[in-house]
Amino acid sequence: MSGTSIAEREARLAQIQEEAARLQAEIDAEQFGRVAGEWARRGYYLTYHATAGFFLGMVGALVSLMFNIIGASLAGKDPLQIIRVYLTFGMGEKALDPAFENGLALAMGCVLYIATGMLLGIVFQVVLSRYAAQGGLAARLVWATVVAVAIWLVNFYCLISWIQPVLFGGNWIVDNRHLPWWVALATHLVFGWTMALIYPWGEFRPYRPQTEHA
Repeated sequence: MSGTSIAEREARLAQIQEEAARLQAEIDAEQFGRVAGEWARRGYYLTYHATAGFFLGMVGALVSLMFNIIGASLAGKDPLQIIRVYLTFGMGEKALDPAFENGLALAMGCVLYIATGMLLGIVFQVVLSRYAAQGGLAARLVWATVVAVAIWLVNFYCLISWIQPVLFGGNWIVDNRHLPWWVALATHLVFGWTMALIYPWGEFRPYRPQTEHA
């Protein structure tokens, strides 16, 4: 090395460093691929899909709420009729009184409506990711329809129909005078179809590192 100049030695050092960086990148990529493969073989990534569904459910709830507001307005009803019906689960028949104009209570009803949608979003996203991930939009719409109808039937006719009378002395939510059954069903369907449409926003895509070659 004594016969080489400083410039030549610096150039050689740079070449060695570049080669070392390339080898390290290849090692890291191979190790990551092995870990990713082991991770993938462990099965379904439930935590990710549940988290994605939680946030996408907010979008679905907002869309279904807007569907109700617009529909009720066109029908000459109170735009927040569904929120009033929703509030009967805590406030009783008072929430349905036209004279009841408590803005804070109605706002809280909207917040609770959206929060409920976020929880239901977990169910939809998990089901869609398990059974319709590879089937395209048509398969997602079919599964979303099945889940939406099932949730509507269970919530309204297996739970609320007897829980609300026991706790609050009335059965306003499943009373067609206040909330027609087809409106409740349509609300669930709009939510489910929205979840099917925006499903790709929460689709899991594993990170793949890119290596540079000299």
